[in-house]
Amino acid sequence: MKTAILIAAPLLVVAAPVWAQSCDLPVRDRDDQATYGCVRKSTDYPMPIDIEHIVVTGSLAATKSDGSYAISEIFLAENITRLENALSQAAGLQQFRRSDARSANPTSQGITLRGLGGNASSRAQLLLDDVPQADPFGGWISWPGYDALHLASVRIRRGAGQVAAGTGALAGVVELDSLQNMNRIKGAVHYGSRNSVDAKAAILQNLGAGSISVSGSYTRGDGFIPINEGQRGAVDRAAAYEQGGIAIRAVAPLSANTELQANMRAFTDERDRGFDFSDNQNSGVDASLRVVNRTPGGWQWSALGYVQVRQFANRFGAIGSGRNSVSLTLDQFSVPSTGLGARLEVRPPLGEDAELRVGADWRRTVGETNENFFFTGLTPGRNRRAGGASDTVGLFAEVSLEPTDALTLTAGARADHWSIADGFRKEVNIGGSVRSDDKFADRSGWEGTSRAGFVWRGTDSIKLRGSAYFAWRLPTLNELYRPFRVGADATAANELLAPERLKGAEIGAEFEKGGVKLSGTFFANTLDNAIANVGLGNGPGNFPGVGFVAAGGVFRQRRNLDAIDSKGLEIEASYTANSYWVRAGYALVDAQVKATGNAAVLDGLRPAQVPRHFANLGIGYDGAKVRADLSGRFVSGQFEDDVNSRRLGSAFTIDGGLYYRLGTKIQLELRGENLFDTQVDAAIAADGVIERAMPRTIWAGISVEF
Repeated sequence: MKTAILIAAPLLVVAAPVWAQSCDLPVRDRDDQATYGCVRKSTDYPMPIDIEHIVVTGSLAATKSDGSYAISEIFLAENITRLENALSQAAGLQQFRRSDARSANPTSQGITLRGLGGNASSRAQLLLDDVPQADPFGGWISWPGYDALHLASVRIRRGAGQVAAGTGALAGVVELDSLQNMNRIKGAVHYGSRNSVDAKAAILQNLGAGSISVSGSYTRGDGFIPINEGQRGAVDRAAAYEQGGIAIRAVAPLSANTELQANMRAFTDERDRGFDFSDNQNSGVDASLRVVNRTPGGWQWSALGYVQVRQFANRFGAIGSGRNSVSLTLDQFSVPSTGLGARLEVRPPLGEDAELRVGADWRRTVGETNENFFFTGLTPGRNRRAGGASDTVGLFAEVSLEPTDALTLTAGARADHWSIADGFRKEVNIGGSVRSDDKFADRSGWEGTSRAGFVWRGTDSIKLRGSAYFAWRLPTLNELYRPFRVGADATAANELLAPERLKGAEIGAEFEKGGVKLSGTFFANTLDNAIANVGLGNGPGNFPGVGFVAAGGVFRQRRNLDAIDSKGLEIEASYTANSYWVRAGYALVDAQVKATGNAAVLDGLRPAQVPRHFANLGIGYDGAKVRADLSGRFVSGQFEDDVNSRRLGSAFTIDGGLYYRLGTKIQLELRGENLFDTQVDAAIAADGVIERAMPRTIWAGISVEF
C-alpha cells in the first residue's frame, strides 16, 4: 500500500480548502433535473466573500437544532498543510500530548475538549461524511490519513448529547465534509527545515450530474531530536517521519433528488521517536457508501455503510543511565483492528416550524495486540496476545420546534445497547510453557444519551442559547486489553472498566453585525467513571500485566475514577474589513478529579495533560497580489502525571506566512511554524528528562491551480 501511495501522490493535485458554514439549500443543475449537493455559504470567512468561497458538499441540510450549539468554524487556509495544525485554531481543543503527528506516538493522539482528558482515548467524536474516524482498537486519530482529503469544511460542535452523532461524543463532535461538484486541479509542494518535503495534489472533475475526485499527499522529514539539548545522551538522534495518503470519491445521481456517494482512502504513517527501538508504523484503508435523498419539501433521508481496516506496530526501548544505552523491552509487532458500521437517518416533512430526525446506527470493533517482551538482547522470552470485540446498536430521535420566529426549542434522545465480547489475554514463554490464558466474561448493557436546548434570537444581531445533556462512552479495546509503556513507566490494561457517563449544561450568547462576530459559552460537566491511568506502584519490580518496571519508573493501571468535574468559559471573536481579518479565541478550563479508594491520592488534583488556559490570535491580509497572515497560540502549564508531580511548562508559539501570486494560476509561498523557536514541553519522564514538540520550521513552496 505504501508503494502505491508514494507513486500516486506526486501525480495528484490538492484542493484549496475553504471556510464554510451550514448547508443552506440544495444545488441543482440548469434543467432542475439533478441535485448536486448542498451549498454552504460562508458568513464568517475572514476576508471578502466571493463565489470561490461557496462550496458544495454531499450532506443533508443543516438542522434547526444547530443554533443551540456552540459551533466553531475552522479556517482551512492554503498555508495550513496539516489538518491537526488547523484544528489548533479552536481554543480548548487538544490532543493528549502537545507534539503532533511528526514526532508523537500515534497512541497519544486522541482529541478532547473542555478538560475531559485523563488518558489518550478520544472523548470528542471525529466524523468524515458521517463516518466515525477514531481508531477501532485504540480510539486515537491517525492524523496523516486526513491530509490527502479534498475537504470543503471543518466544524467543531461543542458539548455532549449529540444524539445523531453516535456514541462517545462526550466533549463534542468535529465534522469533516468532503468537497464535491467542482472542476479544479491544484498542486502544491513545499521544502522545509531538516530536509522536509510536503507535497499535495488533487483533481476534482464534474462528470455529468455527478463528480469524481482523486487526491493525495506525501510528507517526510529527517526530524528533530525530541530531547532537550542539555539532557541528551549517546542514544538520542533525530526522529524521522514519512507519511502518505490517497483518497478517491465518486458521486453519481440515482434520481432527481437522490445521489450515491462512494469513498475510499488509504494511508501509511511511519515515525521514529528519536532513539533505537522507538519506531512505529500505522496504516489503514477505509471505504464507505452513502445514499442521500434531499427531496425539497418532502421526505429526506441518508443511508450509510462503512468499513475501516487498521494495522499498527510499535516498539519500546529502555534507556540506561546517562542516556548512553538503550535496550529493547517491548515489540508490539502487530495490532490489527477492524471497524464496521451502518447508519440511517430519516427526516419527514413537518412544515417550516418543526423538524424531526429519527434514525439508527450500529458500530462493531474487533482487534488484538500481538507483542513480544522480556528480551535478552534482541531475543524475546515471552509473548502476549490480547484483544476482543465490542458492539453498539442505537436508536435516536431529535425534534426541533419554532413556536415563534425568535425561539427554537430542541430535544433529542437515543438508547444504545452495548456489548463487550470475546475478550482474552494469553501469555506464553516462547518455545515453552503457557504462563496465563485468560478468557474474560462477556458483558452487555444499556446506556442513554439525551439533550434539550433552546436558542432565542433577541434581534437580528443577538441570540442566546443553552442546553443540558447526558452522554456516555464505551471503553476502547485498547483500554480494556492492551498495556503500554512510555519511557520507564508502564501502564496495564483493565478488562473490567465500566462505561464513562457525562452530565452537563451550558449557556451562551452570540453577537454578529457587519464584520464583527462574538460568542461566549459557560459550561459545567461531570464525567462519572472517568477512565484514567492511576499510579499503583514504583519500580524496580515486576508488576501484573506489564512485567518489569525499572528503577524510577511508575506502574499504572487504567481505572474508573469517581469523576472529573470540569467547568469553564469559551470565547471566540472575529472581525473582517475589506481585505483584512482578525480572529481570536480563549478557553478557561477548571478541571478537578474526584477519587476514592486506591485512587484517593488523586482527589482534588487536575487530570493529567489538561491545561487551564488556551488562547489564540490571528491576523491576516489578502490583497490582489500579496497575502499574509500571522497567528499566535498560548497553552498554560499542565501535568504529565496523575499525581501532578511532573509539570510541563506553558508555551506561546507564533506561526506566519507570506504569499505572492504570479498571475491567476501560480502562487509562491513562504511560511513558518514556531517562528521564535519556543520550547514546547510535550512530555517529562520520571528522571526529569523533557521531550519537546516541533521546533522552528520554515517552509518555501509553490502552488499551481487550473
